[in-house]
Amino acid sequence: MATTPQTPYEAVLHAARDVTKLDSALDAEMLGAALLGSVYEVAETDRETAVRDFVTGFLAATTRRRAAAATTVRAVFAALVPDAAGADRVRPGASAPAWSGQLGRVHLTGSWAYGDVYGDQTSYLATFAYDDVTGGPEHALVALVDHNIGITKDVFVGGPASRILEQVRQLCAEDELTWFREEDPTRMRAEVTRHLAVTDQLGQLPGANSLATDRALVGARLSILPASTVPPPVPADDPLPQPERVAEIRRFLASPEAARAGLDAVDSADLASLHFCLGLLLDHAATFSDADPLRWSPTVAGLFLLDWVHRRAVLDMDDAAMLPRVLRAWAGYAARRRGLPSAAAAGTDTAIEEMVPEFVRLYATGERRSPATAAVAQLMADGVDPDDPAALDAWIEANRHRLADDG
Repeated sequence: MATTPQTPYEAVLHAARDVTKLDSALDAEMLGAALLGSVYEVAETDRETAVRDFVTGFLAATTRRRAAAATTVRAVFAALVPDAAGADRVRPGASAPAWSGQLGRVHLTGSWAYGDVYGDQTSYLATFAYDDVTGGPEHALVALVDHNIGITKDVFVGGPASRILEQVRQLCAEDELTWFREEDPTRMRAEVTRHLAVTDQLGQLPGANSLATDRALVGARLSILPASTVPPPVPADDPLPQPERVAEIRRFLASPEAARAGLDAVDSADLASLHFCLGLLLDHAATFSDADPLRWSPTVAGLFLLDWVHRRAVLDMDDAAMLPRVLRAWAGYAARRRGLPSAAAAGTDTAIEEMVPEFVRLYATGERRSPATAAVAQLMADGVDPDDPAALDAWIEANRHRLADDG
């Protein structure tokens, strides 16, 4: 009768009991990464540290194990997480498979990047080969960076590398809304690692299973790529400084897109709404880690028009009537400034047009307003000037019970 493993370390040894029967170091590293993926997935925060601590504990707890499976798993984990305490002292046992000497011994054979022309997502692809063929076949790492969320959303390691690369090339060649290029491996390492650091801190991971099962192997492969000698830029306190905002708005109001929308010479009664709406567009752009007032896509427009603006801004009827019109003109202006294909500009414009009914419904119901935004909206509906401290204090006192219930 089989005994139930008493510790997580025993459970790992049990799950990897056939590791020595695998055909290559790559197979073993993929198995090891999948086992560590369970640790990564259940960690509530700082997932990379959780995996490193687990490997440190595993190596300490199994230091006296002499069975071939145990010594081989130790070598696999040490290759995957070389910064774990004790990893530098791990050696494959005398009865380890022939491929064990190739664990982690790979070199880069190429690196590329591809993505959508809007700039919503960038995928990075790198191919690796073992220093000796006994390690296994050439394989590929693919990492998807989502610029709207600001994370590495998915990672994958697999092969054959040549087939994956050819499939990506063909996909991009057939779609005018995608691009493909060779990529500097230093940049690839910096970008994927920077966004993975955010992913590692998420309380809940995106739905891709390979993000957990391949994370440790991806980290090991990224460490093979050359590291930048230039310190990463310090995030600006104001990603869109006021002079830059003013200059961009002036360029827009002088643009043919603004003229076609009739925004170059609005009535004085509508001028405040126009500038308020333009300010909202720039405020939304500033929320992204790579703030760019000209990066607008169907996805970004949806995030803005159907979610962000309802949570963050109080619109009166004039503002609500003006906003979709301003957004369509700005998105067209931004697409021209960035040199996007006409199909990309048309796609965003059509998407915004189709969102307008839902935007109007959300504005009317107020269902996506935050408590703070809802309170300000009610204050304004009651005719209270937010800039009048006495009137504001009186309104808060009169509505104290309702505000407490809403909170």
